[in-house]
Amino acid sequence: MELAALAQRLEMLQPLPLGYLPTPLGPLPRLSQALGGPEVWIKRDDLTGLGLGGNKIRKLAFLLAEAQRQHADVIMTTGAQQSNHARQTAAVAAMLGLPCVLVLRGTPPAQPQGNYFLDRLLGAEVRWSGDRPLLQALDAEAEALRQEGRHPYVVTYGGSSALGACGFVAGIAEVAMQAQALGITFDAIVFASSSGGTQAGMAAGIRALDLPTRVIGISIAEPASSFRHDLARLTNETAALLKLDLAFSDDDFDVRDAYLGQGYGIVTDVEREAIRFAARTEGLFVDPVYTGRALGGLMDLIRRGEFSPSQRVLFWHTGGAPALFAYTEALEG
Repeated sequence: MELAALAQRLEMLQPLPLGYLPTPLGPLPRLSQALGGPEVWIKRDDLTGLGLGGNKIRKLAFLLAEAQRQHADVIMTTGAQQSNHARQTAAVAAMLGLPCVLVLRGTPPAQPQGNYFLDRLLGAEVRWSGDRPLLQALDAEAEALRQEGRHPYVVTYGGSSALGACGFVAGIAEVAMQAQALGITFDAIVFASSSGGTQAGMAAGIRALDLPTRVIGISIAEPASSFRHDLARLTNETAALLKLDLAFSDDDFDVRDAYLGQGYGIVTDVEREAIRFAARTEGLFVDPVYTGRALGGLMDLIRRGEFSPSQRVLFWHTGGAPALFAYTEALEG
């Protein structure tokens, strides 16, 4: 499919003009040289602008457009205490003049830090899941608002629905146009993969445009075996929404789960090294939960010879730097 045809299908969904797009695309020469591997480039979705940036702005552009069409009077979503997605959802809601209710995991900390501090600064009302499963708590809080006569629009975890994933079909089209203008191609894209919408959208976009690029997701929380099945389902739903004649199976997804460590949000030497390495070679900040783990995974893949020195690899920076300020003790360890 031609870029223009794919762009036309995406525009039919009437996404909102959120953030600063296209985000920068450029090389990381000192990092590449220090690793002695392929030519590493970066896609700076940490610079989408709104609410200190991040990749979720791409998904929210499609999701909040639907919220407006449904005449929602409150925006809701969920996530961990340091959720980048929650912060960006609160920022978009503030920009649109809509109240925002965030249902965050667990109980409130003694002092707000990092993303949670920014959630409050953005005016979001934060409710806590306590002992309830997170999605169950979100559903219960949404129903409570409906009983009050409100009309909440519930953004699913990570914005990872078929509609949200369209944001990363558009993201791939954006990179394809940038690469075409530069006369380059990428052999692989490596990024943090968690709720699935980013990888699903990338996979659909790559296949739709017939690009010669591998999509490698560094899993942040889930084992590859179960995650691939969820990715296949979501990517097929995304393709169907855009009327793309594409079909995906579990085997179509490259998910690396060797970097899960002790679990979601628990900092290990993988993240510590990657965070310091990026800062000290390129003046670049990656976060302790997502991009630090993803960059650490990429560094390990390069050291193990996954890529040849002649290849070009794109690291997609999905944002998250505000979480650094809530992990100072763990990062100094």
